[in-house]
Amino acid sequence: QVQLVESGGGLVQPGGSLRLSCVASGMTFRLYDMTWYRQAPGKQRDMVAFISSNGNTNYADSVKGRFTVSRDNVKNTVYLQMNSLKSEDTAIYYCNARYAILNYWGQGTQVTVSS
Repeated sequence: QVQLVESGGGLVQPGGSLRLSCVASGMTFRLYDMTWYRQAPGKQRDMVAFISSNGNTNYADSVKGRFTVSRDNVKNTVYLQMNSLKSEDTAIYYCNARYAILNYWGQGTQVTVSS
């Protein structure tokens, strides 16, 4: 069955960096558009960064210039490099895979930005 497993979250100080990974299995990864979302307590789940199957990217305005999304179709992995982290980046980060009508979510990884 399809699985998306996120990792790399944790506690980091403001201004610090983290790299999230999402490893996919049970799917033809290269066909899927991949998106990182995040959800803070009491808030809706929002798109953070998107990378299409052919490598086109898009970012939420709040993370442009600080976050970078990339993918490795050999390792079936999508990454989110997060730099200059702020307290408002604190959230659970989720990986999403979409192809035609197929839509899958990972379980999420917690990112906490605090001094």
